[in-house]
Amino acid sequence: MKTIDEINDKISNQTAVVWTIDEVKIKVAELGIEKVAELVDVITTGSFEPMESSGAILNLGHTDPPIKIRSCTLDGVAAYAGFGAVDLYLGATQLVDYAGEIGDGDDRKERGGAHVIADLIAGKGVTLRAIGQATDCYPRATFETKITKDTINQFYLYNPRNLYQNFIVGVNGGDRQLYTYLGPLQPRLGNAVYSNTGAISPLLNDPDLDVIGIGTRIWLGGGIGYVAWEGTQHFPLQKRGENRTPIGPGATLALIGDAKQMSSQWVRGCYLKNYGPSLMLGVGVPIPVLNAEIVARCAVQDRDIVAPIVDFSIPRRVRPTFGLVNYEQLKSGKIKIEGKTVRVAPLASIYRSRQVAIALKEAIERGEFLLTQAVASLPRDRTFIPQDRRQMPSLLED
Repeated sequence: MKTIDEINDKISNQTAVVWTIDEVKIKVAELGIEKVAELVDVITTGSFEPMESSGAILNLGHTDPPIKIRSCTLDGVAAYAGFGAVDLYLGATQLVDYAGEIGDGDDRKERGGAHVIADLIAGKGVTLRAIGQATDCYPRATFETKITKDTINQFYLYNPRNLYQNFIVGVNGGDRQLYTYLGPLQPRLGNAVYSNTGAISPLLNDPDLDVIGIGTRIWLGGGIGYVAWEGTQHFPLQKRGENRTPIGPGATLALIGDAKQMSSQWVRGCYLKNYGPSLMLGVGVPIPVLNAEIVARCAVQDRDIVAPIVDFSIPRRVRPTFGLVNYEQLKSGKIKIEGKTVRVAPLASIYRSRQVAIALKEAIERGEFLLTQAVASLPRDRTFIPQDRRQMPSLLED
């Protein structure tokens, strides 16, 4: 048995033993769970994938004369101004709107809030255009300027839903190509796309959220972040296998972190054709080795984690599936669906996810990243209630 305080003392003295999740899985096979639990203090996990339920809060600072912003754009992307006078929230998936300035073929169409966030993190200037609600204390009606991350007060990410604990595999059984949040899906089962990284994914190595909770310090975009709350659509009651990993989308996390500390290497805007923008984000989660049971959970293998194959050609919330497939099969690059061999690829970068785990490991070994004790557990009793069931209570009685 170890405590987080004891582990932090070792981190501060640069004597902590830190292994990535890949290293732990290899060492468990060689040495066994009990021996690994004795040797290692911290296990690092990571993910680098599109996380569209993300965004940034910005405080611009007051102008002279002051303005109470009613509407605002940043490089043509609308930001929400319904907080204080000069507080904004910029959503990652908000589309650019140049009010007719964009022509056919103009690549500015393929930009959104995620790209503006990434540009600010990279130190680039962003054009701010604001319209004010003139009042006695905020008389200014308009304001236009160029901002950078160094010319505004606060700039931090607040992401309502990141790090899905498992997800789905998307396919298209129809006759035309589909453009989805998983990317293009070719007709007649022409390809398959999955988004989770399987056995190296952070929440699949703490399936019951025993050590990850509210207040857990994480590595976010190259800087320091925290688990702020349960994520939206948090669904810990998802059906689970014997190893406690969910067989589809399960828990999620709401994350927060100072974007001024972040690096453009780990925060990038992306665009999914005919769907929209999203934010490619690196997230590293440390798992303290407090006992052998934690190591046992982290020993889970790709072959022991499954996800449902979902047919996007059916335009309904609940779509038919072609059964379950494990991540060992997915990572092979080919899967079988009803006897047909189908090419498969990840939306997440497995390589860069491993690099996140390595970067977090190195930060801990340098004594620059201490662990935190969660101040509260994440809920384990949440279910997922679709909106149509909320609107029609009679369905709940059927």
